[in-house]
Amino acid sequence: MGETVSLAVLRWMSGLPGELTMLLISALPLTELRASIPVAMTLMADSWQWPWWKVYLLAVAGNMIPVPFILWFLGPVSGWLSRWRLFDRFFKWLFERTRRKAGANVQKYRALGLAVFVAIPLPFTGAWTGAMAAFLFDIPRRLALPSIALGVCGAGAVVMLIVTGVFAALGFLL
Repeated sequence: MGETVSLAVLRWMSGLPGELTMLLISALPLTELRASIPVAMTLMADSWQWPWWKVYLLAVAGNMIPVPFILWFLGPVSGWLSRWRLFDRFFKWLFERTRRKAGANVQKYRALGLAVFVAIPLPFTGAWTGAMAAFLFDIPRRLALPSIALGVCGAGAVVMLIVTGVFAALGFLL
């Protein structure tokens, strides 16, 4: 009865095939590939036993799933929902936060700045925030989608290198 939502979700996901679980974790806005790669390489390593490249490809693919939907539908959906005060306040807060996080580099360097912003493997700099930043800074979808994909690939590579210990090994040698 006192089960948290997180535990309920994890229990539900445990019955899914590993690949689908990986795609779902990577697609969620709070986890993205920054969490799915460490989960796959550490917590689930014994049961999934996947090579690093499979984890990487699933993480990148899963992280990119919501991006086209955000790019195409954020404007119309936010405009329609903003007719109600609660949603209007939410979208004002969300868009202001995204402008602050994305900062001047995305506004100044546009698609290149967007790719770099998404590639930084820190919380709230991933594909979801990048897609919102592309919308807010009027970066055309034809440029935003490949820029975000490039950033997601970069972030995935950095997270994979960290998780597999390459950075630790380099630090030991230097």
